[in-house]
Amino acid sequence: MHELSLLWSVRETLEEQALEHKFSKVVQVTLEIGRLACVETAALRFCFDTVMKDSLAENAELVILEIKGVGICRQCGERSEMESLYIPCTHCGSLHVELVQGIGMKIKDLIVI
Repeated sequence: MHELSLLWSVRETLEEQALEHKFSKVVQVTLEIGRLACVETAALRFCFDTVMKDSLAENAELVILEIKGVGICRQCGERSEMESLYIPCTHCGSLHVELVQGIGMKIKDLIVI
């Protein structure tokens, strides 16, 4: 379950940002997660409280925003919404589609005090 290690990285990032920006408590964490990032949001939600226990984000609310997958075809240049990692261009059928959105995870926003 790599979601657990992802959340430990989020916790470390929050601690680093707290030192840099001088806040002591995180009330809400908003994560942007790409639909094609191979991250199980249910597993993130399940592990969040456990990972954040005894940290500045203990009892914080987790908000997850799902970002759709988007690819640009290298053959015809058209943009397409992608429902999976390896599908052909919906315009010309080429398999040379570069994913440009929806493959990552990032901390989008924090509410802190």
